[in-house]
Amino acid sequence: MDFKRILKHLMTTERHVRKIFTPTHLEHIAHSIQTSERQHSGEIRFAVESALELQTLLDKATPRQRAIEVFSELHVWDTELNNGVLIYVLLADHAIEIVADRGIHAKVGTQYWDNLCKAIETAFAKGHYEEGVKTCVAAVSEKLIQHFPHDGGGENELPDTPVVIA
Repeated sequence: MDFKRILKHLMTTERHVRKIFTPTHLEHIAHSIQTSERQHSGEIRFAVESALELQTLLDKATPRQRAIEVFSELHVWDTELNNGVLIYVLLADHAIEIVADRGIHAKVGTQYWDNLCKAIETAFAKGHYEEGVKTCVAAVSEKLIQHFPHDGGGENELPDTPVVIA
């Protein structure tokens, strides 16, 4: 059992998230997503979670496993063209995960998402949280524009507002 990890999760609260991602930052991120989605038919969601629940930690869940759960809970997998992308941050673990639905993942591949996560981690390490997320949204958008350009029709299938999971 990793007591150090459990302690970090118990000590990291929603207050920490709200300090790093203020309402203004979250508004700016939402605007980035809205602007992005006007250029392609994909869907981008951003979710930040302060910490995992104790039972989840005791079950030794990884940030990736939790990101996949959130991907499902937010219905990112439920887009018509299977081109939804979740950018997930687990603050207590300092973890960033990108989960892409099979339509876009098949065209982009794991290496791209992994490199993008590393770029966000670098921005976060410098304290550039909003900028890191917005840069990530732009990079995801670039691939969605390339592979799923907006055809002028369609609707916004998912909300653009960031999700803070307490």
